[in-house]
Amino acid sequence: MSPLATPSERPLVRRVAVIGGARLPFARSDGPYATVSSRRMLTAALDGLVERYGLEGPGAVGEFVAGAVLKHSRDFNLARETVLGSRLDPRTPAYDIQQACGTGLQAVIAAANKIALGQSESAVAGGADTASDAPLGVNDGLRRILLEARRARSAGARLKALARIRPGHLIPDIPRNAEPRTGLSMGEHAAVTARAWGITRQAQDELAATSHRRLAAAYDRGFFDDLVVPFHGLDRDQNLRPGSTAEQLAALKPVFGLQDPGPTMTAGNSTPLTDGAALVLLASEEWARARGLEPLAYLTAYETAAVDFPHGDVADGEDGLLMAPAHAVPRLLERTGLGLGDFDLIEVHEAFASQVLATLAAWEKRGLPAVDRDRLNVAGSSLATGHPFAATGARIVATLAKLLAEREGPGRGLISVCAAGGQGVTAILERP
Repeated sequence: MSPLATPSERPLVRRVAVIGGARLPFARSDGPYATVSSRRMLTAALDGLVERYGLEGPGAVGEFVAGAVLKHSRDFNLARETVLGSRLDPRTPAYDIQQACGTGLQAVIAAANKIALGQSESAVAGGADTASDAPLGVNDGLRRILLEARRARSAGARLKALARIRPGHLIPDIPRNAEPRTGLSMGEHAAVTARAWGITRQAQDELAATSHRRLAAAYDRGFFDDLVVPFHGLDRDQNLRPGSTAEQLAALKPVFGLQDPGPTMTAGNSTPLTDGAALVLLASEEWARARGLEPLAYLTAYETAAVDFPHGDVADGEDGLLMAPAHAVPRLLERTGLGLGDFDLIEVHEAFASQVLATLAAWEKRGLPAVDRDRLNVAGSSLATGHPFAATGARIVATLAKLLAEREGPGRGLISVCAAGGQGVTAILERP
């Protein structure tokens, strides 16, 4: 614990400052980062953060919290191994966390809670994912044979077990983008929800095109110069298409919900499989003041939720796979005494354009006012950047914090992230 304040001097709950962030340009899977591991990407992002904020010294950071959704067995201690391979003090404790697409934001929340309670003065949190280097499991039939051979008590019994191996056993188990409870991919679930909420193809394509235009404009004005760390030949997100228009996107063929008439979801209004890493530096006000660092914003509240998607998705879309934020945000607003009109900026993770639009519609159905689109994802979001699952939350936190810092006077921002498994993670950032 830092000697900045004695226990008796510390308030029970402190404000948690977002100091800044660092992320890699996100890359499409099987592209520039195809042979780069999650650990290497996370280390590159961490080194960029260390350099930017002078975190090389002993004990500079109290803790490192990060995770990945697609993990190799070799990455069982991903966060700690990242620290040991980085420029951060190797004595910095670290641990992994995972909540599907909510991992990055949940890591930020976990680190923030310790700072708020005075158990830590600073932390780095976020995540990384690679769809290119996804782990391949041993065929389950082969696994059982190998385990039987290992348990054999004689050479003969071992050979007898191994003799049962057939060519089919050598086919690996490849990760599937499907929910274990339903067997449907995230895109297929989103298609069901889109149909339930009557989300049109045109509305989806317009949202996607806007995301690309806004991200391109943010890059062009230098907004990401101190947030993005060039890596492997990229200095911008590879998925970015600056000239995207709704008319161009309208020419793409649907890829989800093809079993139903009039499918609306395409590769253009859905996020692609992506590789990347993103991190956020959090601290107490005392820690920031002692180092002459100006907080961008403060993390003031958060709420999580989950839905019964195996049943609700088929019913009316209220409990669709990616609809948990439709429940979490109203609870968050009720608890904090705020309304959507109290937010200057709103960040809704764009897993799919249809999911964003369904979430907005669900908020209205629950009595919240319509979201002003000029306040929504003003620097672009996942449809343009791409979506390395565990990295998205930290990307959004750092982006929103800087957007708030750019404004004149106080400001408040809302974050909404949907996640596989029918979960959602939401948070509020404020700048006094």
